[in-house]
Amino acid sequence: MELLYNEPDFVNVKSFLEIACEARGFRAIFFPKFHCELNFIEQCWGYSKQVYREFPMSFKEADLERNVLAALEAVPLDAIHQFSTRSLRFMNGYRRGLNGKQAAWASKQYRGHRVLPEAILA
Repeated sequence: MELLYNEPDFVNVKSFLEIACEARGFRAIFFPKFHCELNFIEQCWGYSKQVYREFPMSFKEADLERNVLAALEAVPLDAIHQFSTRSLRFMNGYRRGLNGKQAAWASKQYRGHRVLPEAILA
């Protein structure tokens, strides 16, 4: 399967999702799998799951739906901005050649910066 996937005829073919999005005027952006530090939406989702766990347990569909909506709305806008900035710092570190451990350290060390300073590679 991987052999076919890398063939030139298959490499530049758009997925059904990309075609459907473009037909409606949107662009699909795919993030790497299992890299929540690169996808701030995953960080927002994690925040809302934490809030959701604080609600009393229920088996009624109406309660579950209400709790999910409340948990999603509980994510503050400033937290979304912080998650976005954190993701940008990680991406910047990876672009500069840092590995995961180094990028995590640099992201914590330079929290007040949108991008990592040039001296980080030294």
